[in-house]
Amino acid sequence: MPHDVPLDTPLDAPDPHALLGQVALAAERFVATVAALEDDELRAPSALDGWTRGHVVAHVARSADAYVGLLLTARDGVAPGPRLSAAELARAVEADAGRGRDGLAGQVRSSLDRFVREARALPVGAWQRMVCALAGWRHPAWFTLHRCRRELETHHVDLRLAYGTHDWPAAYVSWALEETVATLRAQDFPVASVHATDLGRTWRVGSGGPSVAAPGHALLGWLAGRLPVPAPADEAARTDLARAPGDLPLPHPPVWPRPPHPGWGRCE
Repeated sequence: MPHDVPLDTPLDAPDPHALLGQVALAAERFVATVAALEDDELRAPSALDGWTRGHVVAHVARSADAYVGLLLTARDGVAPGPRLSAAELARAVEADAGRGRDGLAGQVRSSLDRFVREARALPVGAWQRMVCALAGWRHPAWFTLHRCRRELETHHVDLRLAYGTHDWPAAYVSWALEETVATLRAQDFPVASVHATDLGRTWRVGSGGPSVAAPGHALLGWLAGRLPVPAPADEAARTDLARAPGDLPLPHPPVWPRPPHPGWGRCE
């Protein structure tokens, strides 16, 4: 039987070291893909408008550096130094994107290795300390692990190579759907429910609109703006879901990723 996820499902604190193991595996997969590319392949377009694969790799490396800064802030109680602004980060990614395979592969490997090292060394009590995302919202240090894993899994797909949403680990898909649906509920997203056919889980989203049933990775790919809209749920096959008129179109998801919900407020 499908498992209904309650409306108030919280984003519980994970076991940081167990989650870090999943981040490290995602990092290994990403770095291995990058290291196998030739320079001309890195200059080829990615799935993101205006970005080459080199831009995607450079962005992942710079994001890992930013996450290291958040871990050090949680450890020491103060930021390790001035942060790059969004504009400065964009310029840095643009400059890094033109590097060859050896330079980019080395950069992203070094950045991700440092993130894993700092996370492994972080004292237990520091994981609950609040840090600030560049966008201005707060979260506990442990949520940085989720952010890094999401960065790796999403942008691995954005390289537009063999790795697709169907390669996302089920545990990641389940977490990311839960977190994404929670933010959609808060924004009154006009979909009644989503059902992950392969996970046997149903998330109630809003009070009206169509219901959607698809493999979890396809649902997440759609909500993340990486896949086309899936078909609405088949009423004959899914009688347990809230129904809407069959011709009701599915809405376009808002920009993803979004701040976590339940949230921890904004930085002062």
